[in-house]
Amino acid sequence: MSVFVLDRRKQPLMPCSEKRSRLLLGRGRALVVRAYPFTIRLKDRTGGITQPVRIKIDPGSKTSGIAVVRESGQKQHVLVLMELAHRGRQISKSLEQRRAFRRRRRNQLRYRAPRFLNRLRSLVPVVSISQELVRFDTQKMENPEVSGVEYQQGTLLGYEVREYLLEKWGRECAYCTDKDTPLQIEHIDPKVNGGSSRISNLTLACRPCNQEKGRQPLADFFASSKRLKNHQARLDRILKQCKKPLRDASAVNSTRWALHQTLKQTGLPVEVGTGGRTKFNRRRLNIPKTHALDAACVGEVEIVEGWDVPTLAIKATGRGSYKRTRLTKHGFPRGYLMRQKQVQGFQTGDMVRAIVPTGTKAGTWLGRVAVRKTGSFNIQTSGGAIQGVSYRHCTLTQRADGYGYHIQPNQRKEEGDRENESR
Repeated sequence: MSVFVLDRRKQPLMPCSEKRSRLLLGRGRALVVRAYPFTIRLKDRTGGITQPVRIKIDPGSKTSGIAVVRESGQKQHVLVLMELAHRGRQISKSLEQRRAFRRRRRNQLRYRAPRFLNRLRSLVPVVSISQELVRFDTQKMENPEVSGVEYQQGTLLGYEVREYLLEKWGRECAYCTDKDTPLQIEHIDPKVNGGSSRISNLTLACRPCNQEKGRQPLADFFASSKRLKNHQARLDRILKQCKKPLRDASAVNSTRWALHQTLKQTGLPVEVGTGGRTKFNRRRLNIPKTHALDAACVGEVEIVEGWDVPTLAIKATGRGSYKRTRLTKHGFPRGYLMRQKQVQGFQTGDMVRAIVPTGTKAGTWLGRVAVRKTGSFNIQTSGGAIQGVSYRHCTLTQRADGYGYHIQPNQRKEEGDRENESR
């Protein structure tokens, strides 16, 4: 993963390698600005030559992929991969709870205007943007037999149905849960027995399960199969999952143009591409399926280099809560939080480095801090929570910004061809 670089006036320069950033920091020529994404600022340089850099976005209802690439002719070199987990549903649930508990105070709550800040433009010299403008035809999904000139024709319909089923069933066989095999579209209630082709009657199955089930009803198949006997929990899950609404597809449909218009307001040229083209590019280049790598394949792509780099996973966590009282499920108080948010200069959510010299918690710990009024903090690290660390041992590395970060590696698939075939 590349490191973002700013000059002494905090203007973005071209990203550099991790090795070069270590040399600059070790020689005292730079200092750390952010821990995630890792950004340094040069002390002795102003301005410099930059190359075309493009931000590519693969929007999703729950997780969006972001790729920062350097363009060089027909080649695109991946600099940074990111996956942003949204908190839309969490916000919705919080609003529902607040509406139920504080209905009489609704007119007193404070709101701020929505904002869109393209923060990557302050870290890297972006000259253009690419967005996947995917569209799911939910009416075709519900009833593929419907016809008319207003509906899509050709291969796009098959892509939409198959992609939706892959997301809905977790890219595995609905019956035996096998993932490392080509998957086929299967009618839960067989079509020869009167089953329809509605999306609620479709699932994914591996070839052995599909052939073994044949024309059998679902309950009879589970009862007669030697591999799937006594799997009542699995049967109940399938019956529940098949009626899952098209919420995710509707969310993407409703937000895609709003995102596109917002990106155009940045003044940068915005390239759009379809989901079918993204999938074609990814399969042609033999790139594994992730949200971030999907973003790298958006739009016109000939060659993608350097895609096998770690991905920065970003989760929207919020900046804390105004509510200082914890409530039971019935809305009654069960505990109170301290009134001040900062303790000894630290706030819950800050990234810290704790160096504990002695005791049972001796060592160096990196992670998010949860403050206590006593000054004894908890630190959430990648290996678990470290409790009872004094503030005296903590050093601030990055202020809380409403997001949680961790690095996840991108591993090449050993059986990439077979994996791509199952998609």
